[in-house]
Amino acid sequence: MPRYAAERTLLAPLEDVWAFLAEPYNLPDWWPGVSGVEPDRRGLAPGARWKVLGPNEPTLLHKPDAAGTLLVLEVVPMSRIAFQVVSQRVDAELDLQEAEDDRTTVSLVVDAPFLAIRRTFPGNALARLYELVQTAADA
Repeated sequence: MPRYAAERTLLAPLEDVWAFLAEPYNLPDWWPGVSGVEPDRRGLAPGARWKVLGPNEPTLLHKPDAAGTLLVLEVVPMSRIAFQVVSQRVDAELDLQEAEDDRTTVSLVVDAPFLAIRRTFPGNALARLYELVQTAADA
């Protein structure tokens, strides 16, 4: 299965980045191809299952508003989130590291079947995350 990776330094302290990522309803804001999420009562916790909605427009491989399941595999607070988008067989590992001067380095590794995602997917996700988490931009 192809593996794609990207890394980016965000202009925000680790605590702010983690607070943003730990809120399930923020997923559609930074994860490409997700237009909505309905987390289960556990929120961001290992074993949690979230209903995720796809884009409102059809694509070659997906119906409009197609629903799927996101399974949270691992959560290490302030450090790591691993999950799987079950219907697409997409595995994602998001690792966070504190960088100097109120910055956070984030790496995203995505394993997915051929044609399930593009090679640029992790970089696009991190670019969206970068735009959303700018709490130290003026520091």
